[in-house]
Amino acid sequence: MKIVTYNINGVRSAIKKGLLDWISDNDFDIVCLQETKAHSGSVPTLLIESLGYKHHWHSAQRKGYSGVATFSKTPPTKVFRGLGIVKYDREGRVLRTDFDDLTILNCYFPNGGSGDERHAYKMAFLDDFHFWLEQLLKERPNVIIAGDYNIAHHPIDINDPIRNKNASGFRIAERNWMTRWFETGFVDAFRHLHPREVSYTWWRTTQLARRTNQGWRLDYHSVSDSLVSQIESVEHLKDVEHSDHCPVLLTLKP
Repeated sequence: MKIVTYNINGVRSAIKKGLLDWISDNDFDIVCLQETKAHSGSVPTLLIESLGYKHHWHSAQRKGYSGVATFSKTPPTKVFRGLGIVKYDREGRVLRTDFDDLTILNCYFPNGGSGDERHAYKMAFLDDFHFWLEQLLKERPNVIIAGDYNIAHHPIDINDPIRNKNASGFRIAERNWMTRWFETGFVDAFRHLHPREVSYTWWRTTQLARRTNQGWRLDYHSVSDSLVSQIESVEHLKDVEHSDHCPVLLTLKP
């Protein structure tokens, strides 16, 4: 099973840059897109379906903002949008798809970089999401949380950790949250296979940051402990450029 997560920074823009051709060429089983910035009615869904994918969307109420979408070759057995918490759900941040006993959560965590109020919103989301997930795990132990977490966990995950020590996305409270997260039943799939590799998934669009590899690792697959033995590979597809992020591909053994 090939599960790719990709913050596309606008689905319509990414489609113009060849996103659907790339998906078709690679024949992924599940595609988790974040920051779609669109509702399903404003994108060529018939074209998506012609590639053999079922598609489900959780869009923000505000036009041109946030949103997630999951494409899958196999129809999900169940689909759930949001956490049941209005202040997050109106921003279209969490989409759950169940495939028999496997649950995929496609998530776009808030970016807290626009000020103290937004950073507080992000921290509240992290705590509420973690509590919500603990309840879900009691019923659904086989879970993969794919998406843009907007957090660089360790100094190895960011190009300049000293200069960015107080930047949202690398503040100690966020990093401590992620440490707790990975101590309560989940594994960072990329770090599980690549414990010392310096590799990023997001770069600023200025100052040739991507070409010089001055980036952050913000995009993850968290895999529940019950599925860790099935992790075959995790790749940062840094040559794919429809966005300021790159896709991250997780392959599971049968």
